[in-house]
Amino acid sequence: MLEATTDAIGALAIYAGLNTLILVWLAFQTGRVRQSEKVLMGDGGNPRMIRIMRGHANAMEFIPVTLITLLAVALLGGPAWAIHGFGLLLTAGRFLHALHFIAADAPGWQRSAGTALSLLAMVGAAFWAIVAGLSTII
Repeated sequence: MLEATTDAIGALAIYAGLNTLILVWLAFQTGRVRQSEKVLMGDGGNPRMIRIMRGHANAMEFIPVTLITLLAVALLGGPAWAIHGFGLLLTAGRFLHALHFIAADAPGWQRSAGTALSLLAMVGAAFWAIVAGLSTII
């Protein structure tokens, strides 16, 4: 069986921390919009509130599952460079995507690029995890 390296776990810790900060940033921005739009609960049918909440929810859909998958890769001996590669894709993608949802008039390329980078990280990590997992039983 493969062994986790301190370098790979350390790399994962960096991207877990950075992506957690993106989630905190989104939470503060959601609260800011909630206050400015005077929406105490839910989205209140407010388009601005719906937008920021959807951006925050999307980050919660992508970040945890990708980080958990990268943890599996790291624990099964995946190299630190792979964790850095997928971690950078995820972090850049989530940052761009968040920028799009925070601004009311953001350019569409931010959302598209953010989604594409995040999907590359998620799919790449998933395939690597499958291969690493299979290598322990084959």
